[in-house]
Amino acid sequence: MRRTADAAPRQLLSGGPRRATSAPMRAIVLPRFGGPELFEVRDVPTPTPGPGQVLVRVLVSGTNPVDAKLRQDGSWAGLQPPVVLGYDASGVVEQVGPGVTDFKPGDEVFYTPEIFHNPLGTYAELNVVGTGILAKKPPSLSHEEAAAIPLACGTAWDALVRRMQVRVGETVLIHGGSGGVGSFAVQIAKALGARVLATASAGNLDTLRQLGADLAIDYRSEDVAQVALRETGGQGVDAVFDTAGKNVIPSIPATRPGGRIATILGVNGDISAFYPRNITLHGVFLTRERKRLEEMTPLFERKQVRPLIERVIPLEQVGEAHRRLDTGHGRGKLLLSVARK
Repeated sequence: MRRTADAAPRQLLSGGPRRATSAPMRAIVLPRFGGPELFEVRDVPTPTPGPGQVLVRVLVSGTNPVDAKLRQDGSWAGLQPPVVLGYDASGVVEQVGPGVTDFKPGDEVFYTPEIFHNPLGTYAELNVVGTGILAKKPPSLSHEEAAAIPLACGTAWDALVRRMQVRVGETVLIHGGSGGVGSFAVQIAKALGARVLATASAGNLDTLRQLGADLAIDYRSEDVAQVALRETGGQGVDAVFDTAGKNVIPSIPATRPGGRIATILGVNGDISAFYPRNITLHGVFLTRERKRLEEMTPLFERKQVRPLIERVIPLEQVGEAHRRLDTGHGRGKLLLSVARK
């Protein structure tokens, strides 16, 4: 990966009260949309927090499938290269902006920054973030663990707790249970008192069991809908969470009348079968807020939910992380160590 100096690219400094200080910071810049080989290490101007914002020294950044989508073409999110991607972080407050009283320098924090119209993500040493989406890191979590949580766990929380309102004794089917969002979903559903059926490839079935799944299903060799019907005496599951894509329509016959289905990747196909079965469909796209992080914190403190971390690699190897993201397969979260050694 090339390292270049970058005086002050206009796009990197647009989108809000982000004034550059004199000292540059190290960041991974995407000069144009395209493949993972395009990332460059650059020295870019350090932003300054405005009113209601803080400057965070990022110690660990997370990677997520949305990062790869934005790298390929982020115009749908209002991005214009050059940009810095990255939408999970754990770090330490470096500086607070005017009016900030609930955070101070030295506070350990974690968060997922905004995606839309945000040219400065967390693939950088420093990041400016509004206090409304920032939370204090639970002391029981390492920075690596904390950086794995905000986007993926928040998405699973929204789907299972806020949207489908999974209850004790219900049966939940989770597609893609060993991935970033799915691995959290399995644990959250168990913490809610549900019986969990989860799918993965054969090599990840043991991982599903370790996460707490009551039944691990190989989606390549088994008919998932038939397994779900068999396990529920033909009644169908109470709720389905599709984190893998293309599983909503095939899951309708496996969902009981009056049941719920949530997806994070949209629906392909005819959804007319929802209506006679009175099934509710939830589309889940994560909004950013501190409240959600605080709601989830007791699960981490009680060790009911822990991040499944595949690997932690240096920030400069972000291209490797994106090549893995492009495959659509993985086990848990791949993280980037940002702090200089």
